[in-house]
Amino acid sequence: MGLFDKLKNILKKKEKVVEEVKKEYKVESNEEIEDLPILDEEEEETKLEDSSYDEVENEFEDEDEEESEEEESEDESLEEVEDDDIAEDEDLDEEEEEEEPDEEDDDEDWALFVKNHQKVSEAQDIVTYDKGLEKTRKEFVSKLSMLGIKYTKVSEDYFDELEEILINADVGVNTVMNFMDKLRDRVKSEKITDTEYLNEVIVDELFIIYVDNDTLSDKIKMAEDGPTVILVVGVNGVGKTTTIAKLAYKYINEGKSVMMIAGDTFRAGAVKQLEEWANRTGSSFYGKENTDPAGVVFDGLVKAKEENVDIVLIDTAGRLQNKVNLMKELEKVNKVIGRHIPNAPHETLLVIDATTGQNGISQAVAFKEITNITGIVLTKLDGTAKGGIVLAIKDEVKIPVKFIGLGEKMTDLKAFDIENYIYGLFKDMM
Repeated sequence: MGLFDKLKNILKKKEKVVEEVKKEYKVESNEEIEDLPILDEEEEETKLEDSSYDEVENEFEDEDEEESEEEESEDESLEEVEDDDIAEDEDLDEEEEEEEPDEEDDDEDWALFVKNHQKVSEAQDIVTYDKGLEKTRKEFVSKLSMLGIKYTKVSEDYFDELEEILINADVGVNTVMNFMDKLRDRVKSEKITDTEYLNEVIVDELFIIYVDNDTLSDKIKMAEDGPTVILVVGVNGVGKTTTIAKLAYKYINEGKSVMMIAGDTFRAGAVKQLEEWANRTGSSFYGKENTDPAGVVFDGLVKAKEENVDIVLIDTAGRLQNKVNLMKELEKVNKVIGRHIPNAPHETLLVIDATTGQNGISQAVAFKEITNITGIVLTKLDGTAKGGIVLAIKDEVKIPVKFIGLGEKMTDLKAFDIENYIYGLFKDMM
């Protein structure tokens, strides 16, 4: 089975998950799937019992009617005695009939709860990727499809227009040049002339850009002991503070405790803004204005350890204009973190605004020179038709994308999933 066929199977599985959730929860549109609550265990148990609820309710109604008829036909004095006897008998019956809970049934209910929870969550991720990449898909895939109609045979004119489409999708000039060389080699070696089949090869090669011969992880590295420290960097205006808030919201909803530390101490309003987000998300907070960032980080970490916090999110300054000063500041912050918590920071995430296009690539290159970036957070991907920047970042900067922002809601920051990305980008071609 070729790579394109494997991708088609992946896309079919994604579609199947969405359709199953629609059927099971009786919703018709993708928007309704997004609005489905992720059930907690108690809600799921209630849902599992709904099918037999009416039957049980009717039984109770019948028993109430019988008891009221008996009470009307009894003498008041006899009624008191009989009620006492009945109460004693019922207590004895309940003791005799009480059984040990069936552990197997509990395990089955829990397994069903977990399965349903995961399915709804997976469907919501798929739908969010689908909607978030709609602008890129319509712009990029529609042009690619039209190219196949315009040219029935592969030619240099075809390659020239394809190159322009890829650059306009923000795949990146260097990435596109390398991609076109590989594509020409495959066309020549496999003697490809049909542009419709070449579309499959194009999807193959774009997918390979991200996954081929690479061991970079898109998972967040969690500390084995003590708090996990995540340093968040990026220029001002890219959505750094709201990204921290969304990360906090994500981890708190996973049952973890979170602290935010305001390391951007000199920018007007930055500390108060982060404190407001901490209050909104239920996170702990530490920050002081107009003081040494490294000192604030140190004191914040002391507090985080005292409170046994699970996740520490540290905001930093984004003044890239003077790289030397920023480099010294981040070096000092990193040393303070490492002295206080061994092997920390566990992640240093660079936030990039996807709508800035190739300027985002330049930021990634610049920050990589300043500090050790372990992952990219790509915000506002839903607001651009240039979603190819995901491939450009990976190919040109060699840093994995770990989260992408696909909307304004707190739940719209998603862990990056290459399969969901391919689905959102190419579903109309499959």
